[in-house]
Amino acid sequence: MGKLKGVADTLYIPLTARINISKRFPDFFYDEKALELEKELPDDSIERNSGEYFYMASVCRYKVTDDMIRKFIKSHDRCNIINLGAGLETAYYRIKPAKALFYEMDLPEVIDIRRRCLGEKDNDIFIAGDLFDISWADTIDRTLPSMVVVSGVFQYFEKEQVKQIIGRITEAFENVEIVFDAMSSKAINYANKYVRRTGNSSAAMHFFTDGPRELARECNVEFVEALPFFTEARRKLGRKLKVFTRIAMKVVDEGGRKGYIIRFASQRSGER
Repeated sequence: MGKLKGVADTLYIPLTARINISKRFPDFFYDEKALELEKELPDDSIERNSGEYFYMASVCRYKVTDDMIRKFIKSHDRCNIINLGAGLETAYYRIKPAKALFYEMDLPEVIDIRRRCLGEKDNDIFIAGDLFDISWADTIDRTLPSMVVVSGVFQYFEKEQVKQIIGRITEAFENVEIVFDAMSSKAINYANKYVRRTGNSSAAMHFFTDGPRELARECNVEFVEALPFFTEARRKLGRKLKVFTRIAMKVVDEGGRKGYIIRFASQRSGER
């Protein structure tokens, strides 16, 4: 395979990041299943065009999101964790749920790749579908408390489309939380420059928010929290990281190029 093309192929960018950081900083983040998938990488174009900061930016989102998922499972025990735009995400293997049901939804061609690379499990169920067609929810027990995780996906849509997706999810589920990553307007411009360097010029990012609370009001949902990407990494890794990485992480957490993991709850959600 040559240069990456289209949104679907961006599944290899976060996989490469998880592999890289698992090798370099296993005490901070270790994804055994991602390491097993290294042979699936199509070429070295991501590796050649990426640096430490961009790998950390990807992996730290998973760290924060994983913690939210673990807390949700601890609170509810039997529940759904629904990963929209799953790609080759391996949270199921990192979290190792006992009773929670994981669902992995993505485009049919991506699910075919996932099925070949990872295989389906009794409590890790694959759904081929379209994000905007809420019929993907029909195969899920929606009476269970549910957390919908949308990681590295919303950026590829316009704001009104994101609001539409959030609205359809909260209408379909009785008790649901939505967790997603988002960047500020300055951060999305910076990220687009990076994606173009990987050769994937057809996967420009659009959605951003400079105010998560205001976005919650616009979506008619409850704002729960918005956590910065890098707090734990900056504390634990410190000078193990390159100077540029440390500066860039500080700018994202505290400056203009902000990035967040945002958690919303439906008005009907019993979990706060």
